[in-house]
Amino acid sequence: MTTATRFAPSPTGRLHVGNIRTALHNWLLARKHGGRFLLRIDDTDSARSREEYVDGIRADLDWLGLDYDGEERQSKHLASYEAAFEQLRAAGRVYPCYETAQELELKRKIQLGRGLPPIYDRAALSLGETERAAKEAQGEQPHWRFMLDHGEGIEWQDGIRGAQHFDPAQLSDPVIRRAGGSWLYMLPSAVDDLEMGITDVLRGEDHVSNTAVQIQMFTALIAAQDHAAQMPRFSHEALLVGREGKLSKRLGSLSVESLRDSGIEPSAVVALLARLGTSQPVEAILDRQILIDSFDLDSFGRAPARFDETELERLNAAVVHQLPFDQVKDRLPRDMDEAGWHAVRPNLASVPEAADWWQIVTGPIAPPAFTEEDRAYLAEAARLLEWSPEPWQALTSALKGATGRKGKPLFLPLRQALTGMDHGPDMAELLPLIGEEQARARLARAAG
Repeated sequence: MTTATRFAPSPTGRLHVGNIRTALHNWLLARKHGGRFLLRIDDTDSARSREEYVDGIRADLDWLGLDYDGEERQSKHLASYEAAFEQLRAAGRVYPCYETAQELELKRKIQLGRGLPPIYDRAALSLGETERAAKEAQGEQPHWRFMLDHGEGIEWQDGIRGAQHFDPAQLSDPVIRRAGGSWLYMLPSAVDDLEMGITDVLRGEDHVSNTAVQIQMFTALIAAQDHAAQMPRFSHEALLVGREGKLSKRLGSLSVESLRDSGIEPSAVVALLARLGTSQPVEAILDRQILIDSFDLDSFGRAPARFDETELERLNAAVVHQLPFDQVKDRLPRDMDEAGWHAVRPNLASVPEAADWWQIVTGPIAPPAFTEEDRAYLAEAARLLEWSPEPWQALTSALKGATGRKGKPLFLPLRQALTGMDHGPDMAELLPLIGEEQARARLARAAG
């Protein structure tokens, strides 16, 4: 079958780097095998889902260059979930429960106090039709659980974690539908994966126990629907963590939106997250095909992958130093040309910083106070300045012969007078941008 992966965010907040890493790895997996990468908006929680977050998800994926081959919205597939629910109900695989949240919490505390795992005790199965009818007559609405088959263990070969084994008797029957009829994650996700033809589910290791449950759900759905759908393969990668532990949508400083606004390049984010947590080196790779070709689940480790903003900033600078003018010209000062970009690019940590360096070219600048000796030296520089195809080399050669200066005493006062800075872009590239008239005026002004 053609490889098909999906990214399935809930539109309840902005995407953060943990979400994007999952999306990126699914995109890379699909692209490596010439398959399809699908976006599925998991918006069954109508109370928390917001359209502005849907727009934000699309914008973030577009910014990162993660093109998708189709988009689905769970809110448009409610009839499919209802049909699957009824099929499972007819097969005896779902059952109603009437415990309140408080009652369930009390049960969990009692079990933990006895040193037992906090597994649902299936007490609702002991209720007869008369008891259920009485509860509903009193206005109690049931929530619904999927009944796990305790007859055999759950096993699968995980693409990252290897052979996995779960005893279903040690898992709670998962709630799949709330009182009132709204859906939780488990059943709609399984239904969608079958209907969308998803062949590979790649997600965080916090979903491992969900996968164990969903494997039985997939099996029951395929049997109930009696068609040739196939269960996806599963891979679970180690979680991405930050300085404060597991990444969260609440950590706004790590949202994709804030990274974009702070001048981080999408290629830097992609280059970092593509290999973070793998045995492959993290490098400032702009060519997506290289990342696609080298993507390998066998290279993923089991230890949590630590996201370091300092590392991202370092990588971002390395990416910026490779960006051609045509890719950045729309973000540069209006009168900055390719020569200007080439001159300042090696000194940038982010593209927006180009405006600060361009201000040095266009002026005004504030040179430091010079000693009397340096002022005399700069006056001589103003006198000797002659424009040529390489004015910096000509000027420094003339000054070296006339004054005997060399090294720092030769170069630093000139840089300070011409730019107001002790460091910066190569003066051989910068001086032609400043221009003869402005350069002579700055040298004369610094000379007093």
